[in-house]
Amino acid sequence: MPPAPLLIVSADGFAGWQPLNDTIMGGRSQGDCRSTSDGLALEAYVEPEGGGFVSCRSPLYAPPLDLSAYGALRLVLDGDGRRYKLAIACRDGVAGLTELIPGGLRWVAEFSTQSGGTSVVTIPFNRLTASVRATPVGLPLRFDAAAVTRLQILHSKFGDIGGRNPGFRPGELSLLVRSIEAVP
Repeated sequence: MPPAPLLIVSADGFAGWQPLNDTIMGGRSQGDCRSTSDGLALEAYVEPEGGGFVSCRSPLYAPPLDLSAYGALRLVLDGDGRRYKLAIACRDGVAGLTELIPGGLRWVAEFSTQSGGTSVVTIPFNRLTASVRATPVGLPLRFDAAAVTRLQILHSKFGDIGGRNPGFRPGELSLLVRSIEAVP
């Protein structure tokens, strides 16, 4: 019998999530995230030059989340019609090598949102792509669902396979992430 869904975070449980924007690499995008009684609110202005991304990321999970009994993450969110990206960091299982990579290794997948209303998005773990700073990694790596150390939601001009995000739009954006849960 498959396990019941596991709620990772919802409503004001997003306290501690922080913005991480392209200003770390010289960009000019401005984004902020805040925990509300409805969920994680990301409000931003995205500049396409000098980086072209805004994001909110969780605190480090210590110990890491063990999601090995599950096959996907389900996000419930109020979007704006843009295409976003989920990025997942895992404890390093490659003899510490991924920690030597600036920006670190992330497992990413793009998803679309509706313009108005609530979207329910399911991202299977087998759809995640290993990536370093929006560039796919060509090494034979395996996603480790038993060692999830951080979650991040981004709007970026880069897609999950290294090209341009076809749903990228510069300017103001608003996203409300109501919940994230692990599902079979």
